Amino acid sequence: MKVLFIGAQERFETYRPKEGELGAFAASCEKRYLRRGADARQIAEAGQGAAAIVADPMTAVPGEAIRALPELRLIQSEGVGINGFDRPAADETGVMICNCKGVNAGAVAEQNILLSLMLLRRGICADAAVRRGGQMPMKEAMMLGGITELSQCRVGLLGFGDIARATARRLAPFGCEVSYWNRTRRGEEEERDYGVQYREKEELIGMSDIVMLCLAVTPETAGMVDHDFLAAMKPGAFLINTARGDLVDNAALQDALENGTLGGAGLDTLFPEPVLADHPLLHMAPAAMEKVIFSPHIGGITVGSFTRAHRLIWENLWRLSRGERPLYVTNG
Repeated sequence: MKVLFIGAQERFETYRPKEGELGAFAASCEKRYLRRGADARQIAEAGQGAAAIVADPMTAVPGEAIRALPELRLIQSEGVGINGFDRPAADETGVMICNCKGVNAGAVAEQNILLSLMLLRRGICADAAVRRGGQMPMKEAMMLGGITELSQCRVGLLGFGDIARATARRLAPFGCEVSYWNRTRRGEEEERDYGVQYREKEELIGMSDIVMLCLAVTPETAGMVDHDFLAAMKPGAFLINTARGDLVDNAALQDALENGTLGGAGLDTLFPEPVLADHPLLHMAPAAMEKVIFSPHIGGITVGSFTRAHRLIWENLWRLSRGERPLYVTNG
């Protein structure tokens, strides 16, 4: 079976199963590689005869390429995201789109905790103060300003999928009050199991000390964190985004940070990606910049996440070769 991989060849080779029946199957497949960001023409040319495309979730698989590959049966995301894959074209041609649902949930949950703690403890500023020899003045300033423990915070999870549930599990030992909003409310037994309370979205936004975005980007959620959303947040609250930068209106977030209504933001994702030096959130007033923790979209890219993801990828390719339905088909 021929498979076209779009992304970093070194990563695909590193995490490919090497042992057992799955390893033998992976070794037997014909593999072609394209760089991330390849255009439709390049995908169509390299993918001739391919039964499957495995793509970095940050790349696009356009409809033009899908329609040009008559033997294509599966587009498999290397991660969870599938936004760049042309679903109407896949539906039209009978191509399944699959993702690696849940493989990075624990890793991203850890990033949610990390960003929250960094904001509460002013991690970047504190580190810089010690490095320049200002340890005692910084300590005095933090004692005067007060340090809030995570256990004292009300945490609100917007969305309650795999990542939000993993985050709730990891928040439990801290003793936080954890609430969630989801388009569909979970059952009472599940809420008890995860130690969470359901709140309507507006109530959750207004009461939470930390609001964590755990949502996929859809037409309904894109840009949802706008001026009104941020104005409705509790004064001094923190916003954590490890989901997608597309959820946030950059100008609205900049205003909220610069005018002081928002206490801070922990951002693993920004829109657009790649994030370049001229991004507006990198050029805020100094006081606002001190209230932001940036990380380079690394929440879900741990060794454990990649190991789980690539095993699932090859499991799905193996299923495809045997005429079986792959796992986590997202388009029916």
